[in-house]
Order: sequence, then C-alpha cells, then structure tokens
Amino acid sequence: MMKTRTGLMLIAPLALVLAGFFLVPVLMLLPTSFGEYLPGSGMTPGVWTLENYTRIVTDDYYLEVIWRTLGLGLFVTLACLVLGYPLAYLIARGPQSWRVPLILLVVFPMMLNLVVRSFGWIALLTNRGLVNNLLIDLGLISTPLKLMFNLTGLMIGLTHIYLPFMVLMLVAAIQNVPRDVESAAATLGSSRIHVFTSVTLPLSAPGILAGSILVFVLTISALVTPRMLGGPTYKVMATVIYDEYMQLLDWPSGSALSFTLTFMAIAVIWLSSRLTKRWAGMA
Repeated sequence: MMKTRTGLMLIAPLALVLAGFFLVPVLMLLPTSFGEYLPGSGMTPGVWTLENYTRIVTDDYYLEVIWRTLGLGLFVTLACLVLGYPLAYLIARGPQSWRVPLILLVVFPMMLNLVVRSFGWIALLTNRGLVNNLLIDLGLISTPLKLMFNLTGLMIGLTHIYLPFMVLMLVAAIQNVPRDVESAAATLGSSRIHVFTSVTLPLSAPGILAGSILVFVLTISALVTPRMLGGPTYKVMATVIYDEYMQLLDWPSGSALSFTLTFMAIAVIWLSSRLTKRWAGMA
C-alpha cells in the first residue's frame, strides 16, 4: 500500500501537467463538436446536433479522406518497418565501430526543420525535379512521372521523415533480446534464418509495436508534409481539419473531425496491441 501511494505521488505532478496542457484543451473542444454552424453567422448558441458526426460517416467525401488517411498511415508504417528493421538490426548486432556512425546517420535528418526537408522532396519529385530529369536524361522515361500531389509523393516524404523514429525504437528492442537465447537456439541446430524468425523477431515485437504505433499516429496526424507534397487537392484528415478551422471557419465540423481522428488512432493502437501480444505469446 505504501509503495502504491509513493508511486502515485511521484507520477502525480506529471499527470497534472499532462491533464492541464493536453487533456483539458481537448475536452473543451467536445461541446464545440456538437454545435451547429451556419455559414456567414457562425455557431448557433444553445443548439446541439449530431449532424457533424453523422456527416463524417455518411458523406462520400469524408469517407474517402478517412480511408486515404488510414491507407497512408498503413503504407508509411510498413515502409518504415521494412526499411528500418534491417538497419536497426545492423546497428544492434553489427560491429561496435559501426554503431555510432550509423546512429548519427539516422538521427542527422531529424536535426533539419520539417519544412526544409519537405521542400527538399519538392525539388526532387516535381515534374522537372532532379529525379524526373535524371530518368529522362538516362532514357528510362520519355515523359515525367507524377510523383507529387498523390500517394506516391506523400509516402516517400513521410517515410523519410518518420523512418528515424522506427529505427531508434527497433534498435532498443533488438538490443534487449538476450544473445544467450539466440546462441542456445543456434546450438540446438537452428539456422540463422530460423533463429531470427523464431527468437529474435518475436522477442523484438514490443519494439515493432511501439515503433509502428508511433509512426502510424504521426503519419495520420501529419499536416505540414501532406500540405506541401499533397497540394490543395490530395486531402488527408489533418489538412481537412485545418481547412475547416482556418478557411471555412466551421469549428464544429473541425472539432468533430479531430475527435474522429483521435478515436481512429486509439482504436488502431488497441487493436495493434492485442494482435502483437498474441503474436509474441504474451496474451
């Protein structure tokens, strides 16, 4: 009982800070999401409605944006996992002399401003950017590829931006896998591939889960990069919410979309946690 009370006292200051700066502002938006908005006059005082939420699940435009956002989050997460796991494994299990240089290479892009990195991808991916000009000069294509204002450009840009988060999570998880367990499996006659698939990969599942959740949530809530690489026509949830608030001044719809995005993220996190626990044999 004393240990529990001491633990609660230790986390109480942090819990109060989180509640004051994060939870309370979000809850203040909840009544707004049920308000009625009239173009030209703003919110109608004293009127409550569920129309803002029903419109999200019945309007084809909003449904398309929701599925596009979820698909983008899934694709970017899978791309970061596929690209990040071999690199994280090399950092964690490779020669000691490689570890610091590789970590610096992973962390260095995070030191650059997000807008600068997005502008860099614009210079590379536009119709007359470096990538298309190089492919045309080599004779591989005759007309520029459309790499901007679509899923391709967003995937490339967001994968580059969030790959370091995945790698750092996986490095910590792989380093926590006991090498004695891997050695024991190898001693019993398992091949390297079998040791990896039956020992290393399942035991690193918490890192895979943490990295995937982090990348997925950051991707579906990203605003700057989708705004720059997606343009005014390729909308995702974050850009639609921004337009509802800042351009249309429809705060009730923007609030309802914000809570919908939050519920989507929580549902995906819960489902991923359940699936990963079963996969790792912890359920």
